[in-house]
Amino acid sequence: VQLQASGGGLVQAGGSLRLSCVAPGRTFTSYNLGWFRQAPGKEREFVASIRWSGTPTIYADSVKGRFTISRDNARNTVSLQMNSLKPEDTAVYYCAADRRYYGMSPSYDYWGQGTQVTVSS
Repeated sequence: VQLQASGGGLVQAGGSLRLSCVAPGRTFTSYNLGWFRQAPGKEREFVASIRWSGTPTIYADSVKGRFTISRDNARNTVSLQMNSLKPEDTAVYYCAADRRYYGMSPSYDYWGQGTQVTVSS
C-alpha cells in the first residue's frame, strides 16, 4: 500500500492546517491508520491513530484537544485537522497504515513520504 500525505506548509502559531493521506488506486477501509511526526534531531513520535471502523481514536497527550483525526472510507482518505498550532509542532508528518495494529508505536507496515509542517512563533 503506497500512501501519499499532503497539506503541510508554513503557518503562524495559533493557526490551523489540515493534513490528508490517500492511497491512490487502493482501498484502505480495512486498515488502521495513524499519523506520526519527526522533528530534526528527534525520534519519530506518535500523533494520532484511528481504527479501520472509525473508532477508537488515540491521541498523544501533546496534541489532545488541538488535533482531530478522521477518515472517509468512501474517499480512501484519512485527515488530521490541526488547530492552535505551536512552534513545537514543527516536524515532518507521516501517515501510516496497518491491518492489525493501531497503537502508538511506529509498528505500522506501510508509510507515506511525509509532509513538512512549520509553525512560526
